Amino acid sequence: MNAVMVIDDEASIRDAVQQWLELSGFEVLPFASAEAGLARLGRDFPGVVLSDVRMPGLDGFGLLQRVQQLDRDLPLILLTGHGDVPMAVDAMRQGAYDFLEKPFSPETLLERLRRAVDKRRLVLENRRLREEADLRQRIDSRLLGFSPAMQQLRRQVMELAPTPVNVLIRGETGSGKELVARCLHDFGPRGAKPFVALNCAAIPEALFENELFGHESGAFTGAQGKRIGKIEHADGGSLFLDEIESLPLAQQVKLLRVLQEQSLERLGSNQSIPVDLRVIAATKPDLLEEARAGRFREDLAYRLNVAELRLPPLRERREDIPLLFEHFAQAAAERLGREVTPLSAYALARLLGHDWPGNVRELANAAERHVLGLGQSVDEPAAGAPAAGQSLSAQLEAFEAQCLRAALSRHKGEIKAVMDALQLPRRTLNEKMQRHGLSRDEFLG
Repeated sequence: MNAVMVIDDEASIRDAVQQWLELSGFEVLPFASAEAGLARLGRDFPGVVLSDVRMPGLDGFGLLQRVQQLDRDLPLILLTGHGDVPMAVDAMRQGAYDFLEKPFSPETLLERLRRAVDKRRLVLENRRLREEADLRQRIDSRLLGFSPAMQQLRRQVMELAPTPVNVLIRGETGSGKELVARCLHDFGPRGAKPFVALNCAAIPEALFENELFGHESGAFTGAQGKRIGKIEHADGGSLFLDEIESLPLAQQVKLLRVLQEQSLERLGSNQSIPVDLRVIAATKPDLLEEARAGRFREDLAYRLNVAELRLPPLRERREDIPLLFEHFAQAAAERLGREVTPLSAYALARLLGHDWPGNVRELANAAERHVLGLGQSVDEPAAGAPAAGQSLSAQLEAFEAQCLRAALSRHKGEIKAVMDALQLPRRTLNEKMQRHGLSRDEFLG
């Protein structure tokens, strides 16, 4: 980053400064007027502005005010004649970085510019780090979890969000695929544009084409007035296609054409309408396996799967369950005007021991039912659970027993699988099972 914008209405000075700076390794953007230079400036301009004070139209002072409005941390160095020195000093009080009195030596100019460029580099680096930290905090608050799988997922979302590539999200029902899709949209450059979601399994096949592409008035019986389809509505933003494996083959061909040509035609029209969109698709099965089975077009699968994100099921990140349950319970309590009853050790053990086939969606439902006190409460004591008022050590023992019982049940008494799941050596596992009166025989499938 060694960019310098040089603004001077005198071509001889402008050309000489440009030559000096380019020989010294700077990238120079020369302009004959402040107005022309401002048109090329942005808040993240990676360099310094060097400008004459006296110019027709917008002068150096007017330029300084405009630059300050754009970015107060953008260094502006003014070039002044001898009589303008008091004016230049006043400009520095108003925010100018420095000034040089004409005539000046190339060495003096280079010294001032290098200092200003170094400052600008530091400002932009700090700004980038703050923005990354803010983005990371925002993603952390949306994609909750401490597990390695969720940490990796958040990193992947941060890397993919700024890019224009299509993304395929793989995950079980209820694992949060639409939430991840929204994060990819919200934290990228398309965040201010539409996010259009469509569940492909919820639309009758006869209505798909109209839903995706829209229609012109009179395109078919009952088509009164023009209708904008989902694809066109997502122009400039993101189109989220959930359960993409349910998209009929006939519509897969047409979607592929849209992705290839970046344009579409409404039903009843021959006019091609350009569209700029990013497609985020979600699926439970492997699309390539679906293609091999003849249920999905292989070429479309590759178009959609430029990058793939895998969402772990909740049973593979059990360490996140307490945090997620608390989050959903607090949200439900605020919405319903209730208090949240703290979880006991045995209630937490029940949460950790459940396989959660409905994933995060099922956990959110359980949290809301807990807040309402409906149905089978997660606080209902299970075998080996301590009575209220027992000591912390007793509750921890009960919690350990519940974790062992859940793992043995889940793996049908297979000791090696339980050792791997709980990350325990054989001897330690045997000792704990004996202490809690557990036998693998009662869990054999």
